[in-house]
Amino acid sequence: MQNIRAAAVQMISSTDPDDNIDTMKRLVRQAAEQGADWVLLPEYWPLMGCKDTDKLAFAEPLVGSNFGETHCARFQTTLSETAAECGVVLFGGTIPLQSPDAGKVMNTMLVYDRDGAQIGLYHKMHLFGFSGLGERYAEADTISAGGDVPKLAADGVPLAAGVCYDLRFPEFFRAQQPFDVLLLPAAFTYTTGKAHWELLLRTRAVENQCYVIASAQGGEHESGRRTFGHSMIIDPWGEILDVLPEGEGIVIADLDTTRLQSVRTRLPALQHRLLK
Repeated sequence: MQNIRAAAVQMISSTDPDDNIDTMKRLVRQAAEQGADWVLLPEYWPLMGCKDTDKLAFAEPLVGSNFGETHCARFQTTLSETAAECGVVLFGGTIPLQSPDAGKVMNTMLVYDRDGAQIGLYHKMHLFGFSGLGERYAEADTISAGGDVPKLAADGVPLAAGVCYDLRFPEFFRAQQPFDVLLLPAAFTYTTGKAHWELLLRTRAVENQCYVIASAQGGEHESGRRTFGHSMIIDPWGEILDVLPEGEGIVIADLDTTRLQSVRTRLPALQHRLLK
């Protein structure tokens, strides 16, 4: 793996896509000004609605790298243009795409290279469900689960990816081996995030001996929902290189090839696996 400077964007997305687009662009530009090669956006960066069904009205058809009809693909066009403008590989958090299932969307991460071309995508597979402490979430009510484990790469670096609730399923990431960096956009609730977010992220870094880049929603939204934040970048030994507890901003760190190889050489756990 070549040395890469990576950044994760943290937002408190509102119900207004225009405001969220402006915020996203500003923070990606900030990351690029600090030398970022890669930038990861959070889950639901274009919209955190007052109701789970709000995103249905904004679902776009997947247009890939051909933007002939840009009026129907505002989020995709914006991601492509921002990647090209800033000269970064942009991992587009998630946006709502049209689903074959009525009344549902695909919750999708799209990846764009420095020319603005789409080079990868992943539809979120594991759908969050939680009830307790006055909260209830059932993503399966409005989201169709993806069916394909992601196979991504950027700048010749093999990547793993997941979205939010995927983080709780270690076998999902082992199915993506080999990889050097794990990307995780999220909108963890405050309740579950306080209990498990850092614990799970550091565990995924240690067990896969990889860098982890996690981009989160981080604050109180117009709906009253509170997301946990704590976007962070973690090294293959489980050390946190940068973290932003709450609020808008970025975290940034260098992904060091020497550090990665040192961890894997001194403790070759990946080579010691018996079940593959």
